[in-house]
Amino acid sequence: MSLPIISADQRLAEPRGIKGCIFGKSGIGKTSLLWTLNASTTLFMDLEAGDLAIEGWEGDSIRPRTWTECRDFAVFIGGPNPALRDEQPYSPAHYKAVCDRFGDPAALDRYDTIFVDSITVAGRLCFGWCKGQPEALSEKTGKPDVRGAYGLHGREMIGWLTHLQHTRAKNVWFVGILDEKLDDFNRKVFQPQIDGSKTGLELPGIVDEVITMAELKADGDPYRAFVCQTINPWGFPAKDRSGRLDQVEEPHLGRLMTKIRAPVAPAPKRLTYTPPPADPAADAQSQLQS
Repeated sequence: MSLPIISADQRLAEPRGIKGCIFGKSGIGKTSLLWTLNASTTLFMDLEAGDLAIEGWEGDSIRPRTWTECRDFAVFIGGPNPALRDEQPYSPAHYKAVCDRFGDPAALDRYDTIFVDSITVAGRLCFGWCKGQPEALSEKTGKPDVRGAYGLHGREMIGWLTHLQHTRAKNVWFVGILDEKLDDFNRKVFQPQIDGSKTGLELPGIVDEVITMAELKADGDPYRAFVCQTINPWGFPAKDRSGRLDQVEEPHLGRLMTKIRAPVAPAPKRLTYTPPPADPAADAQSQLQS
């Protein structure tokens, strides 16, 4: 048996899906992004029952109502994880049981994009399930243990997101609500609305793209846009692993994915540091101080 090395040609020939999150305030139009996708190849995971915004959209949907159903759909979409024991979720045994119930997973081959609305509701379903588990009860008193529930919630959500992230051949997009808060120094900060802190903190390291769908202004007129780069003047959460997106993009998910798949710029161009332009006034002040 030879060392299972994957060559560069093999890696580049593999089908690669895009995994990303889109956050924005309620009503900004996150669910309506479905209109920008190919309905025949998109599967809508409707957790919010908020499909009034896409009334008339001709794509297929699934509607999990419990955390157990969310996990079942995840393993059916992503396949089994051979590293897990039979009693664990996303294991080969879990996958087999789900396939026995749902049928042949080849039925999903027609879809290349999974659109999950929303990660905020998925977090609520997960936390409700976690509060009923033995880990959420104190061993000494038998009373609810909030710390235990939140610890389990973090592991469950990260496991769910990671399993979907490893669905290599499909695009998976999560949408969620973005909260605006004030920190201890009365500064405005933005945080994804997800129960617990672990999921929000680790999410950027799991997905390829983190995008804020925001209302920006040009000459006083507001417009909707995608904010795609970590360094942005508004402080919105954002990340672009592809290196192909501008700081602000049009709010069209289909064209955004086309741009992400475009030929990448040469590495020297992407990695070259461009210093900011010199400020003559600041230089003069620095020389006076020295």
